[in-house]
Amino acid sequence: MRERALILVVDDIEENIEIVRVRLEAQGYDVATATSGHEALERTERLRPDLILLDIMMPDMDGIAVTKCLKSDEALRPIPIILLTAKSSITDVVAGLDAGGDDYLTKPFEPATLVARVRSLLRIKTLYDTVQAQAAELAALNRELRTRVKQQVQELERLRDLRRFLAPQIADMIASKGGSAEILEHHRREIVVLFCDLRGFTSFAEIAAPEEVMALLNAYHSTLGPLIHAAEGTLERFTGDGMMIFFNDPIPCPDAAARAVRLAAAMRDSTQELSRDWGLRGYTIGFGIGISQGYATLGRIGFEGRFDYAAIGTVTNVAARLCSEAHDGQILVTQRIASEVEDMATLVSLGDFHLKGLSRPIPIYNVEGLKT
Repeated sequence: MRERALILVVDDIEENIEIVRVRLEAQGYDVATATSGHEALERTERLRPDLILLDIMMPDMDGIAVTKCLKSDEALRPIPIILLTAKSSITDVVAGLDAGGDDYLTKPFEPATLVARVRSLLRIKTLYDTVQAQAAELAALNRELRTRVKQQVQELERLRDLRRFLAPQIADMIASKGGSAEILEHHRREIVVLFCDLRGFTSFAEIAAPEEVMALLNAYHSTLGPLIHAAEGTLERFTGDGMMIFFNDPIPCPDAAARAVRLAAAMRDSTQELSRDWGLRGYTIGFGIGISQGYATLGRIGFEGRFDYAAIGTVTNVAARLCSEAHDGQILVTQRIASEVEDMATLVSLGDFHLKGLSRPIPIYNVEGLKT
């Protein structure tokens, strides 16, 4: 409601209007007037007063007819109406209230009574306007909430889809910051790289049906995938039967070497169970792992429309070469990794190896198992 309530006074006698107007303006109200029923309808539609004082007895269109018209309009219905009548007939009063009038006064009336009735209905109108405003605000908040929930659901769905193609750590950062995520920029960091693949897979793929090859890979990936996520490793890529996982990026971790070795041991145990199943089908499939530690350049590589998050450096090549050298069940690690995990793993030195791409031989260790 307005700061100063606007009251529309309707009467076909100017003297009556003037008397009421003076009384109401003395109380601090703004007053608009109309001298006929049709004018009352027009002014109500245009001014939207806070209250109407409406004379019943008017020649062209009486107050009861005006009340019926106003109360039939949903937008105007909340405006309270005080009916003014010169008759004290109960029939006249009932007809006015049935038409939708909110109160009535019989002329002549006491000025104090007029002011009291006006104040009473304006209080009710104020409460109504407050409730309507709060309802509108609540509706707007609900619409905003529905929109935000819908957006968040869509974002969660996109994140869920993104997690199917990227490491969870990378997907979370892209989902929160988009393509501007700082981690996507090239940066140098020391990481631990684990490379693994199956022994005998190439020979198996030559003689097996494509459906059998895909079934084997699905079982292999489904078994190792949860282990990688549990270890919080970053799966960089699949290479057929091979996988490259690294630690300490994009989420730093102080025990990267230990995590990699524990993951490797869990992978070896799980693939041994798969190997027994494959052996029953006549396939000899083994599993080998290589782990190294060193500095690499990490970040986004590719071209517009197709990007990967990759680690580039000698450390990745060393892990891949160690994996190639590993026999079934072996976890080959560099001396740096061996020194990091000697308290938690049983290690056996295999001597120095000449690895492709390296100018000098390096000492290699096999992880036989984890200490209790």
